[in-house]
Amino acid sequence: IEVLKSDYVRTARAKGLVEKVVIYRHAFQNALIPVVTLIGMWIPILFGGSIVVEKIFAYPGMGYLLNEAYGYKDRAILQTALLFFGLLTLLGNIFIDVGYMIVDPRIREGKVK
Repeated sequence: IEVLKSDYVRTARAKGLVEKVVIYRHAFQNALIPVVTLIGMWIPILFGGSIVVEKIFAYPGMGYLLNEAYGYKDRAILQTALLFFGLLTLLGNIFIDVGYMIVDPRIREGKVK
């Protein structure tokens, strides 16, 4: 909704473009940037949430393993899990950067200030 009120959308409408073209070509692409950010940051959050869900419902999985490792002070498993969550965060950030390049061609060309 915020993007539909911006100057470039108003200019596209003033040029006489069809409303469908204005929405899909101008407004939709710029509105996708926050969505790409949220999806990229959900990747490590989903795995982190599995720790709580698996502990509550006693599902055998990585979250349950981490809770047991914390209880038994198994540092090797905890360090491996920390490395795994760090890699997930890194992959999420790479996904965000690639998604930005797909959504906004100005980022691909390096012209955004």
